[in-house]
Amino acid sequence: MKNVFSVVILFFTVISFAQDEKAKRIDSLFTAMNVNNEFNGVVLFAEEGKIIHKKAYGKADFSKDIALTTASVFDLASVSKQFTAMGIVLLHDERKLAYKDPISKYIPELAFYPEITIENLLTHTSGLTDYMELMDASWDHSKIATNKDVIKTLATQKPELLFKTNSQYEYSNTGYLLLASIIEKASGMSYGDFLKKNIFDPLKMTSTAVNRPRFAPKDIPNLTKGHVNGVDGSPVPIDSYGTDQVAYFLDGIVGDGMVNSTVDDLFKWDRALYTDQLVSKRDIEKIFTPHTLSNGTLTNYGFGWQLKDHPTYGRVTGHSGAWAGYLTYIERHVSNDKVFIFLQNTSLMTTGNPVLNSRKLLYNEPIEIISFIPKQYSIEELKSYTGVYKNEYIGMDITIEIDDNNTLTGQATGQGAFPLESFEDHKFKFDPAGISIVFSEDKNSFKIKQGGSITLFKKSK
Repeated sequence: MKNVFSVVILFFTVISFAQDEKAKRIDSLFTAMNVNNEFNGVVLFAEEGKIIHKKAYGKADFSKDIALTTASVFDLASVSKQFTAMGIVLLHDERKLAYKDPISKYIPELAFYPEITIENLLTHTSGLTDYMELMDASWDHSKIATNKDVIKTLATQKPELLFKTNSQYEYSNTGYLLLASIIEKASGMSYGDFLKKNIFDPLKMTSTAVNRPRFAPKDIPNLTKGHVNGVDGSPVPIDSYGTDQVAYFLDGIVGDGMVNSTVDDLFKWDRALYTDQLVSKRDIEKIFTPHTLSNGTLTNYGFGWQLKDHPTYGRVTGHSGAWAGYLTYIERHVSNDKVFIFLQNTSLMTTGNPVLNSRKLLYNEPIEIISFIPKQYSIEELKSYTGVYKNEYIGMDITIEIDDNNTLTGQATGQGAFPLESFEDHKFKFDPAGISIVFSEDKNSFKIKQGGSITLFKKSK
């Protein structure tokens, strides 16, 4: 019997040592990134329900030199969508709505979109136009818009759908805005109050709330400020740029964002999703099931979560967010019960989320180090890299083209083109923004590194 206990003690000692070494590697990565202005935020890594690393790196408010803590509160941006989706699932369980209901049942002003259902909104298959572009072009920027204002604008302008409903997947903030309004209509409560009563309070997420800091500010302890590049490149609060920006005049919108939280509360959320504490196991399965398009193709999105079956890491669910000087990310490795969470309050040219390297650290794999040796490519060689590249987790494309100077360029959706210097082994760089791109041998994908993060994009056309 003593030998058995000795083996058990040795087993747990080995596990503890391995986790300590893993935590040290994680800390080394984020410490280096913080020193290089590549990461400013709070991280949490956990395995099998146990936190192996949780730490704050950097400032909550640069102008006042206030340090972040692990209790710091961040705007989750699009990571909020998973809570909106859960709200819909809860109302479905109460039979206050059905996934196949047309949205016009709850928002009659949009009856001219008869084919769009609640499920289409949940899965980004509605074909609705982007409300941010619509409001940027037509809304008085000195006023703060709400969901009702966006719905009124849609009803007045009646923009055509981008594609036939359910024929394609295209990430849509508009859809999740409308879902929040449907929650309010079906529940008779405000979006924030409904989430608090039905999600945050039951899970004891005591630092989590819906917050519109410019439209209806709340007194939230440990709330951080979102920062962007100032004129000299240093971090400044986004509000220093005044009211003529989307972070100001769209601050009244909820559903696609505006949930504020901490890494500890998001860890509680992660744990709850392995249980039936909020909804049944059948509902959880529905949330994490890829949606099927009308042609039978599966998307990589369920209800508020991006989905992937990874050959090494198993079932992976996650979501990113970017808004008003915040960058956020949560990724759950469901097959292996691992999770990592990044909450940042800077969105600088050098900032990034080190997703690929974080995965590698969790599985004791070597992280990627990219070296560069200059090389000139022929025009024909450069043409082989051109195309539109996508990432299933990010609602943004990157187009690779050749400009008039026979230089390869990259251009992200809604942004300007940037020239790429060429190097050996299919590598390219744009140093002013700290961007590196490494193409695969077959030119059908590339990894882009910026600010310590490495993200995979695949060619779509």
